[in-house]
Amino acid sequence: MAGFEPGSLPDLLPLYYRRLFPYGPYGRWLSYGGVVKNYFQRREFSFTLRDDIYVRYQSFNSPQELEKEMQKMNPYKIDVGAVYSHRPSQRNTVHMGAFQAQEKELVFDIDMTDYDDVRRCCSSAEICSKCWTLMTIAIRVIDRALVEDFGVKHRLWVYSGRRGVHCWVCDDSVRKWSSAMRAATVEYFTLVKGGSETVKKVNLTDPIHPFISNSLSLVEPYFEEYALVGQDILGSSESWEKVVALVPESVRESLLREFPKKRDSVQRWELLKKKVEKCKPSHAESEIMLQYCFPRLDINVSRGVSHLLKSPFSVHPKTGRVSVPIDLRKLDQFDPFAVPTISCLCSELDTAHEEEDGEKENEAEPEPKRRTRDYKKTSLAPYVRVFEQFVEEMDKSRKGELLKKSDLQGDF
Repeated sequence: MAGFEPGSLPDLLPLYYRRLFPYGPYGRWLSYGGVVKNYFQRREFSFTLRDDIYVRYQSFNSPQELEKEMQKMNPYKIDVGAVYSHRPSQRNTVHMGAFQAQEKELVFDIDMTDYDDVRRCCSSAEICSKCWTLMTIAIRVIDRALVEDFGVKHRLWVYSGRRGVHCWVCDDSVRKWSSAMRAATVEYFTLVKGGSETVKKVNLTDPIHPFISNSLSLVEPYFEEYALVGQDILGSSESWEKVVALVPESVRESLLREFPKKRDSVQRWELLKKKVEKCKPSHAESEIMLQYCFPRLDINVSRGVSHLLKSPFSVHPKTGRVSVPIDLRKLDQFDPFAVPTISCLCSELDTAHEEEDGEKENEAEPEPKRRTRDYKKTSLAPYVRVFEQFVEEMDKSRKGELLKKSDLQGDF
């Protein structure tokens, strides 16, 4: 894969926005079938331009107008905001207090830096295949709960382009949720509590809520490979002391005495499980698994209706990677390092065009061909397909709802 140089971004973005950005499905997504009058026109977009120039409260008459503006401005980053009571670009013509955020997708932002106290392989903005498992677990846990506990249908999971994932919940009813409902949902999803000073961040009590037991059944299959082998959380006295601090006091001393006799983290974990099993009632085993693996959400991103979030198919200015949708059917295979960079896509496009030019020269009488979308000639194609399927699913669901409504009204 072609390496990415941040300095090359200004040269590559015009080609990306002109030839590769999937404007068709993108416009269909944010128009939501055009059912609500002026819905797209009242949506806020913000652009981050070169030299960190930040332009908020932009709005457009149509997806086509947005496309033209993106091609003109070549933003380093695009953020999507709320749907307001009035067009954001005309907010200064409205009485103060009348301009209000009315709707937005419920969004979740999961960032690897929030796990720095429980990962040993990397820290801050760095990620590797070992700690990426935390994002896989987070998606599994949150997505199951959205579908089974909240009855949500339309979720778009997107790689941020660097060190995390975003989720866009797009159901019609959810987009209308108040800040209080959004905050309550994040609270429902929050088990790991306390800052860097807090030693024990997960405290379970009986009876265990079904959300917690369901989440544990998703965390458990990853725990040995991720925490015991990958992070080696019981590999040295320095790291096992942190784990032992989370078990009942009555067994701490014997664990610290017997741990050095065991070969590795896996054996030490087996010993720990046996010891804490005798300390009824104790949920220490589950609490440790959750403290080391459970999703950690940024509450402020989810709570605010007017909060902006980076758009799918934005290019990350530091890594050059495109913010691509994640196919949940292949979640365990998703590799953030295999996500195409803008430099890789532009060189794939050049190669495709050279091959096409060569074919044209060999043809005596070229047949007029319908021009394929340029992203289809690159490694962005499978990710756009995931996005298209998501939009098609929403369209289908919307048509079904409309049919149901007309059937209920009947023929009087």
